[in-house]
Amino acid sequence: MLKDIKSIGKKSTRDGFGDGLQALGQTNPKVVGLCADLIGSLKMNAFIDEHPERFFQVGIAEANMMGLAAGLATAGKIPYAATFANFATGRVYDQIRQSIAYSHKNVKICASHAGLTLGEDGATHQILEDIGLMKMLPGMTVVNPCDYAQTKAATIAIADHNGPVYLRFGRPGWPRFTEDMPFELGKALVMAEGTDLTIFATGHLVWKAVEAAKALAEEGISVELINIHTIKPLDEEAVLASAAKTKAVVTAEEHNIYGGLGESIAGLLARKLPTPIEMVGVQDSFGESGTVTELMTKYGLDAVNVIEAAKKVLARK
Repeated sequence: MLKDIKSIGKKSTRDGFGDGLQALGQTNPKVVGLCADLIGSLKMNAFIDEHPERFFQVGIAEANMMGLAAGLATAGKIPYAATFANFATGRVYDQIRQSIAYSHKNVKICASHAGLTLGEDGATHQILEDIGLMKMLPGMTVVNPCDYAQTKAATIAIADHNGPVYLRFGRPGWPRFTEDMPFELGKALVMAEGTDLTIFATGHLVWKAVEAAKALAEEGISVELINIHTIKPLDEEAVLASAAKTKAVVTAEEHNIYGGLGESIAGLLARKLPTPIEMVGVQDSFGESGTVTELMTKYGLDAVNVIEAAKKVLARK
């Protein structure tokens, strides 16, 4: 139930990646780490301290890192290639397409500092197109967890998936609220059941959707809240079942509305179950330098924006 979803403090999703990688290092000898000169930012120090022989520092040479990761996968390793999301996708798209996706290499592309919540580094680093880029690659699994615990669980889970994965996470401290919730790759997580509308949220926007759903409940609006941590493959059965029940849908994501979660859900509904839908996301623009709070407010990614979208879609039912 919504009232049971509470924050137990803040910790970044990149911390979840670091702790998940450390846990994997202790249990799976095939896991190796690669980084492009951003060890501290990716929280990889604990893994490196425990397994220095299983880590490769490639320097500021991201394209080379993807080629090296593909080669390690060919040799039977499970490489976790980590850098900032902008460098992990846009800068090396050709290498990912040709050397990893095309040959279905078992490489885990781990991307921190995604979205507007990168903050003061500004538009050149705040990639808002990465989900679209990666989900278009055949065979690529795309995962966008919402908090520390879910990122740690996802980091561990993708080691058992045979094939390329794009794992997206972020920089800032963020509310922790999924500590006791299950995680299954490819399966949507129903966080609260409702009857009036469904909010499908991913990444940092899941917490904003929680806040919005609680506010809407105080107004007597029953929200079904679903956490879509795996954007590809999309849990179509869960999406269609919820949309059939509530007959109104809102999507929420820290990404451009083009190419993201909302577009995936809208396409599915258009094909199989036409349903009114509103999308909360960045409206086809680049970001800018600012604090997390300033940017979330200016670009329409706050709980109030999810509430506005919910009321708008309810009026269309």
